[in-house]
Amino acid sequence: MGRAFEFRKARKMKRWGQMSKTFTKIGREITKAAKEGGPDPEANSKLRVLIQNAKAANMPKDNVERAIKKATDKNQESWDERVYEGYAPHGIAVLIETLTDNPTRTVANVRAAFNKCDGSLGTAGSVEFMFEHKCMFKIPAGDIDPEEFELEMIDFGVEEVDKDEEENEIIIYGQFQDFGNIQGALEDKGFEIKEAILERIPTDTKQLTPEQEEDVNKLIERLEDDDDVQQVFHTMA
Repeated sequence: MGRAFEFRKARKMKRWGQMSKTFTKIGREITKAAKEGGPDPEANSKLRVLIQNAKAANMPKDNVERAIKKATDKNQESWDERVYEGYAPHGIAVLIETLTDNPTRTVANVRAAFNKCDGSLGTAGSVEFMFEHKCMFKIPAGDIDPEEFELEMIDFGVEEVDKDEEENEIIIYGQFQDFGNIQGALEDKGFEIKEAILERIPTDTKQLTPEQEEDVNKLIERLEDDDDVQQVFHTMA
């Protein structure tokens, strides 16, 4: 199986650990997408996929509807996407994606987390080059042959196709910039997109001792506990 697939299996959606925080983070993404592209999922492909992600996370329908409704509220703050980079203890590179209505608050919280956990917040570009920006889609496996399906989808930007036997799903990877092409092709072919997200996959990872891993995890958990933080990626094996 491909490196991207193995990376994802290892993470196993750890970022969606606590249910309430899961809904908060997905809700912000839904509000932002609805504000930018309109509240109608049929006319807003990004919103359509986020609603599917919400279903995959068992987010109640009422929560989804509230998040969409927020987009039409004139008093609703705009959400900005910000990426922060730095190093955890033991030389582990960390990249943090955030969605915030107050960047000053967010960067202060991120910096405090690094300082508290003996890490260091870096400048833009300091670790981003250590990660590949990929898009990932999950569809029901059915009777799909992964190798044949990969050949069928390669013209739309698909780079890797694997089958998750445990979940009976097909996992599809492509470059970040091909997200729209792949989504469109899957929908045109009538496939149900169960989930679609963007991943930062490390080009190389570093093996640590259990004690060192605990040091790094303290920082990762502190960052993930912040409502403004959407995803945390790192180079720890």
